[in-house]
Amino acid sequence: MEMLVWAGAIVTVAGMIGIICSVVLVTKARRSGLEDAELRARLAKILPINLGALFLSMIGLMMVVVGILLG
Repeated sequence: MEMLVWAGAIVTVAGMIGIICSVVLVTKARRSGLEDAELRARLAKILPINLGALFLSMIGLMMVVVGILLG
C-alpha cells in the first residue's frame, strides 16, 4: 500500500501545480485591463483547468487516505 500512498502524493502534487497555474492565469487576466465581456470569456476558458486540477488533487488525496487505511 506504500505505492498507493506515493502515487496519490504524486497525483496530488500534479493537481496543486494545476491549481497554481490557474491562479496565475486568472491574475494575469485581471491585470491585463480587458473589458468585462473579454475578461469573462478568458475566465471561462480557465475554469475547466481549475476544476480539473481540483478533481485531480482530490483523487490524489483520496488515494493517500486509502493507502494509509489499508496499510
